Amino acid sequence: METFDLSEICYWFCDARLWKKRFFWCQNSLKNSIYPATLESLWVAVVLITAIHFAGYKVPYDLVGKVSSYISGSSILAHLVGSFVVALFLWLAVVYAIRNTLKLLFLYKGWMYEVRGKDCKPSKLTQVWLLLVKLFSGWHKPMLYSFQELLPRLPLPTVPDTIKRYLKSIRPLLDDENYARMEKLASEFQNGIGVKLQRYLVLKSWWATNYVTDWWEEYVYLRGRSPIIVSSNYYGIHNSYWLPTNSQVARTAGAIWFCLQYRRLIERQKLAPILVQGLVPLCSWQYERVFNTTRIPGIECDKIVHYQDAKHIVVYHKGKYFKVLIYYRNRILQACEIELQIQQILDDNSTPSEGEEKLAALTAGERTAWAQARKDFFAKGVNKASLDIIEKAAFVVALDDVPYEYDPKHPEKLDNCGRILLHGKGHDRWFDKSFMLCTGNNGRIGFNVNHSWADATIMAHVGDYITCSEFLNQQYKDGHNVGTPEFTPPAPTRLQWNLNTKCIEAIEQSYKVAYSILNDVELRVYLHDAYGKGLIKANSISPDGYIQMALQLAYYRDAGKFDLTYEASITRLFRNGRTETVRSCTIESCRWVKAMEDKMITVKERVKLLMDAVKRHQKNYLDAMCGKGIDRHLFGLYVVSKYLEIDSPFLKEVLSEPWLLSTSQTPQGLSLLVDFKKHPNCLSFGGGFGPATDDGYGVSYTAAGEDLLFFHVCSKRSSSKTDAARFVKQIEKALSDMKDLLEQNKKIHQSESA
Repeated sequence: METFDLSEICYWFCDARLWKKRFFWCQNSLKNSIYPATLESLWVAVVLITAIHFAGYKVPYDLVGKVSSYISGSSILAHLVGSFVVALFLWLAVVYAIRNTLKLLFLYKGWMYEVRGKDCKPSKLTQVWLLLVKLFSGWHKPMLYSFQELLPRLPLPTVPDTIKRYLKSIRPLLDDENYARMEKLASEFQNGIGVKLQRYLVLKSWWATNYVTDWWEEYVYLRGRSPIIVSSNYYGIHNSYWLPTNSQVARTAGAIWFCLQYRRLIERQKLAPILVQGLVPLCSWQYERVFNTTRIPGIECDKIVHYQDAKHIVVYHKGKYFKVLIYYRNRILQACEIELQIQQILDDNSTPSEGEEKLAALTAGERTAWAQARKDFFAKGVNKASLDIIEKAAFVVALDDVPYEYDPKHPEKLDNCGRILLHGKGHDRWFDKSFMLCTGNNGRIGFNVNHSWADATIMAHVGDYITCSEFLNQQYKDGHNVGTPEFTPPAPTRLQWNLNTKCIEAIEQSYKVAYSILNDVELRVYLHDAYGKGLIKANSISPDGYIQMALQLAYYRDAGKFDLTYEASITRLFRNGRTETVRSCTIESCRWVKAMEDKMITVKERVKLLMDAVKRHQKNYLDAMCGKGIDRHLFGLYVVSKYLEIDSPFLKEVLSEPWLLSTSQTPQGLSLLVDFKKHPNCLSFGGGFGPATDDGYGVSYTAAGEDLLFFHVCSKRSSSKTDAARFVKQIEKALSDMKDLLEQNKKIHQSESA
């Protein structure tokens, strides 16, 4: 049970805003618990039952009369109370019957596997399902969390099914001898210890909302002791085509204000949940921690802490930290008022205190070292107070003193922009905050995001919202935010630090670690404007599958072999879902890649193999989305084996296999505020992340428009096996060769039909 100390109770009683937030939370929770019904429908039911009863008609089984007989008082009052009780009972029965029906309907995933298009009709079963979903859920506009309790739990696959899919996924990567060895290990596991481990996992799947998410968050992110800079945190660039103002002050203030508006939408649940095909909801749980959230270091395990409210942000500029109040006189400050505060920070000529400039390097270094330093030097006094202000801030802003540049004639400028956002100088990013809004001195913005609390699609939504809102609201006039300040906002206050010699030594040690990591980063951002998803879809090919095949072809040409490929897919069709792995290197993709390198294979055969490879990839992707993936199940079994202290050679080998090609697609247009076809300048450049292994690549891509693709390719300079610049050229060549293949195939068909 949640407990409060006296100071917290006083804080609640004294803060009217928190009471208001609490009221909205209670009200919205009640609405969500009865969705898709409304409270108004209850009063309709009460009036209807009361009218029927007093008209002389008996409600079934004369329920009103039976209930009234147990109520003392006047006859009319007893009958009124009885009518209300019966109406409430019948209304609740209908509401929960509808809700349980929706739960069952959301279990059906067959619609996802059916071919969609102008000439393709869904099956009879899917048509009936569509009709029922519309009937039961389309009564009124849902709130952000309306569907949360209606979402099904992530299904737990059987061990034989997962083993079968796993062996199929590694077949193209192993020779006959090693494959036979893995078959033997898998068989021994499946018929031996796997039975016991699965039994425990089944028990967890019964009582847990999601059988894997909590373990995934803890063991993949929070228990890791290595630095999170580059390896975990990622970056986003929003937006480089359209620059509404060159003023860093104005753009920063505008972006802050729209972030706060987005926070309000989340808090009041006015943000619409994402509905696949306009009907099936995705889990919205991760939005809860976008703001007021930080990662707290621990000696053995970190933890994610979310604060209920924050009335301030923290701004970092030239080695100094400032607390900036964003809530004053019972309202959020306007963008034009925040602009005055940001200007004061830029005008501040004071120097950082000793150790302050590189303080954030602690969040970039080894996690255990940061936890120990936090315990030794930030447990009391002014250091604790200042650290609390940072950790309890809504988010942190970095005012960089360099420009974020984009020039099509000089692509290396965008590479540099990505590096600035990904790791900065190693000491000017508070990597523990849920996200950090970064602004260049030329008015461009971007994000550095902690990966532990949520997945990239959530922050992509935030970035889209800011850019689209700026565009739609015409936020800037003459380079400044529109509007006139109603009052002089509270001035930013410098955070104070008392960092002793040992603390400064710890900061310097973490900085050395961070600097070594960031100096090893090679990043290339590639804009492919020869064609985009328009040409791909015109050939009836999935853009994601097509790009994944291009990456397979590029990697084979780069490395001379095939390797395990990781593509992240969402599992948010299920409650508290995060991600699942799509193993993009398949038997079919390898056949196609080899055919592309064999001049003896005809165009028709290559196209057929390409279609087969894309079809297999799409099937694997859908399986992953629908809870039939491989890696999260094996991961869950591995965690159980560790809890039971059971050694499994099979699981140990599977979990130690390196992902040499780690990929992810960044979605576009999640906010639905702007038609990107009409306003392509609002498109985001996406973002990127570091490689999963020392000799691997981290590749993020975005199908940004009908004629535009973005790739963010990252590798380590210390590796002799990888080279981001070289790999980008291979991607460019692969995309060109694939286009030529499709065009040749089209010409062949035209000549045959002529």
